[in-house]
Amino acid sequence: MDTLWIILISLGVTVLFVLGVPIFLVIGFWVVGVSLVIDFTLANIGVTLYEGLNFFGLLALPLFIMTGDLIKSAGIAKRLSDFAYSILGWLRGGLAMASLGACGLFAAISGSNSATTATIGSIMHPEMTKGGYDPNFAAATAAAGGTVGIIIPPSIIFIVYGFLMNLSISDLFIGGLLPGLLMVISMQLACWYVCQRNGWGHLIQLRLGRIIKTALGAWLGFFAILLVIWGIYAGAFSPTEAAGVTAGFCLFAGLIMRPFSRRFHGPEADDSGALPDHAGVLERIIIPGFSLRELPSIIMRSGQITGLLAPLIAVSVVMQQILSLLGAKAFVTDALGALGGYYAILLACMFIVLLAGTVLESLPNTIILAPILAPIAASIGVDPIHFAVIFLVGDAIGFITPPYGLNLYVASGITGIPYFRLLRYTLPYLLALMIAWLFIAFIPDLSTALLVHKGAGVFQVQ
Repeated sequence: MDTLWIILISLGVTVLFVLGVPIFLVIGFWVVGVSLVIDFTLANIGVTLYEGLNFFGLLALPLFIMTGDLIKSAGIAKRLSDFAYSILGWLRGGLAMASLGACGLFAAISGSNSATTATIGSIMHPEMTKGGYDPNFAAATAAAGGTVGIIIPPSIIFIVYGFLMNLSISDLFIGGLLPGLLMVISMQLACWYVCQRNGWGHLIQLRLGRIIKTALGAWLGFFAILLVIWGIYAGAFSPTEAAGVTAGFCLFAGLIMRPFSRRFHGPEADDSGALPDHAGVLERIIIPGFSLRELPSIIMRSGQITGLLAPLIAVSVVMQQILSLLGAKAFVTDALGALGGYYAILLACMFIVLLAGTVLESLPNTIILAPILAPIAASIGVDPIHFAVIFLVGDAIGFITPPYGLNLYVASGITGIPYFRLLRYTLPYLLALMIAWLFIAFIPDLSTALLVHKGAGVFQVQ
């Protein structure tokens, strides 16, 4: 009888999910309903909801989210995009490839897929449309580029994964560096091929002067990226401390640069930080920044995103407990174990992650499946850091796979292009990411090679 009720409750919340009820409420209804059926004390839900968030490492979550909003408001993201275009603009499809490169640079500070898509898409989509690209393809490019937001460190989802699986968040960050770079390069190759066939994009000359000027303009962005990577790689501070240091630096830079920007830019400067070609070196170095009056709205925007993610983490931890009591882990372990063989089990795990990613956002997908699949992978000899990267790359691909495809919804929202019109143009990127994923899965050194040279002072989650 209990099994029948659990099935009915699961079907009911599935209907709610299809109808568009927020995933937090869907999981919450399932947790409460199943708890009543199996006589799992409701008092435990309250305790677990609190304890699920009472963890020092999770402080990095709101700090990295705020960092992304700060660098967008300060105009740093626009400068990073200009730098990427100065390097790639001489190639066919160079502006689109630069958009993908800018996504990688922005991801190295923000740690969020949807934020990367929204920020770079809002900057680059109008430029690509004016530059002769199909608007649908331009929007799909922003959506695909955003997939590296949770792979290139710092990564919000790596923090959650490390918390769940008791892994070093520093090691996870470092493990995502090369795979994230491979994802960007694979998408750029697919982009070049599509643009070459269709003749999209205007070419610009490759000029050292332009590269130097745009690099000078993006120096604060580069400094923030190096600050995070150096600090974690060298063991100078933990990921949580890195988040605080980076957010503080971006806050300081945004506020301090505002008066300098007004003094040196004059009426030619705008909020995006765009500068005319005749702008001098000093104008290139100065970042527009933001005013103290704008700061509350920036913090509020970051708080709203955190307010969506944190309750979802808490309620998903309760769901994980209940699934464990129901024997879900043992069932999946037995089913996959029957396949036999290292590659068969690894591919089956990858298929499950990809399938779940088509209907679930990365956070619940990770919280529900990682505790089930990671021990199975470990039992066949897969390095925990390597499997974490495999898992989360599959999670990231889910951001551009229907019917969910959160990045596609974000790109649709910022461009006004209907969701379903973007699907066709994501196919080349989807294929490129799948190939990269297989390379990452079957070449463990891509995820673990840099760990050999890592400095002391690793932050280990307790």
